[in-house]
Amino acid sequence: MNIWLINHYAVPPKYYPLARPTLFAKNLMAMGHTVTVFAASSVHNSDVNLITDGRKWREETVDGVHYVYIKCCDYQGSGLKRIYNICEFAWKLPGVCKRFSKPDAIVATSVPPTSCAMGVRMGRKWGCKTVAEIADLWPESIVSFGIAGPHNPAVLALRRLEKWIYKNAGAVVFTMEGAYDYIVEQGWENEIPRSKVYHINNGVDLEQFDYNTEHFRVDDPDLDDPNTFKVVYTGSIRKANGLGILVDAAKAIRDPRIKILVWGEGDEREELTRRVVEEGLTNIVFKGKVEKKYVPSIVSRADLNLVHWGEVHLIQYGVSYNKLFDYMAAGRPIFSTVRPGYSIWEKYDCGRDTEDPRPEPLAHELEKMAALPPEELSRLGENARKGAEDYDFRVLTQKLLNVIGEIE
Repeated sequence: MNIWLINHYAVPPKYYPLARPTLFAKNLMAMGHTVTVFAASSVHNSDVNLITDGRKWREETVDGVHYVYIKCCDYQGSGLKRIYNICEFAWKLPGVCKRFSKPDAIVATSVPPTSCAMGVRMGRKWGCKTVAEIADLWPESIVSFGIAGPHNPAVLALRRLEKWIYKNAGAVVFTMEGAYDYIVEQGWENEIPRSKVYHINNGVDLEQFDYNTEHFRVDDPDLDDPNTFKVVYTGSIRKANGLGILVDAAKAIRDPRIKILVWGEGDEREELTRRVVEEGLTNIVFKGKVEKKYVPSIVSRADLNLVHWGEVHLIQYGVSYNKLFDYMAAGRPIFSTVRPGYSIWEKYDCGRDTEDPRPEPLAHELEKMAALPPEELSRLGENARKGAEDYDFRVLTQKLLNVIGEIE
């Protein structure tokens, strides 16, 4: 088959760390399919634009994957220029796509919903199979994070567009397992049958993970200290992530063996690092940013890998946190500061969580994990690695092909 992956942010991972579309592309090609990835030229969360001349689009092959970049304006943050950028990619998409041989299948990703809707529209027009891949529930996320109210005109317009996508796509793939609960809550189940809705979570390339673990080792005295119980977090350190609770929990921890190690970057790292120094804390360290290839070396040497969200309504539908699958691949126990619906660590019995995310109860739960017998920690870790096999991208890609195959 000739398959198009349309994803606004799906530039090669060397520019922006969104591995899912690239891993799908590589595995589809390994199975004998032809794949083209369409993405905006603007690289998210950066000042990089992959088209700097007058071209309206350009092609590039990176690691064997064929990318087509569509010229879109630069933007910073989430203001009006980003909104324009999102719309610009969607309306320019058909003009660029018509230059290529029509596909047999289109997989169009939301967010943003505009380009997802355009992918579905093109697929219907050309008579090819269409899959709407929903990586985030817009506009529900906007409402959940308090950016806009449920009756805001923009939210209502996005809600209508969202429903149109679900109704008109040949199949709908959600990264969160309980998304059909959301469809039922919206009252759309009579128009959007469960039979066309599927779940393919994020995942991990186990072969690449194991290679990186062996070949890209991080030399770090805290990771190498046999006398500490190492609680590791990797990911963004932004105000929206609410990592201040880890500093507060560190203050409440009484077990001298426990040390929280944080790798990542974001707009709150400097402030939290300053707090650690000013408050004289020695059991939490902010390590800074690290290249993704070094993450397996870090999480594979943790005693406990930490999943953390700011508490939001959306986690009742399940989680698709990318780092979770790195944690599982590492073969180490997992601990979450929130309790989501459709819990993956509960499903595989590979970790624990807490219903009370306040600092003192969180500190107590971390102390309970550190006090578990070594054989219990080992058992949880073994379950995590075994569970990761279900989320290897070879498995996930076959699931995607199965979805495409079931579209009439």
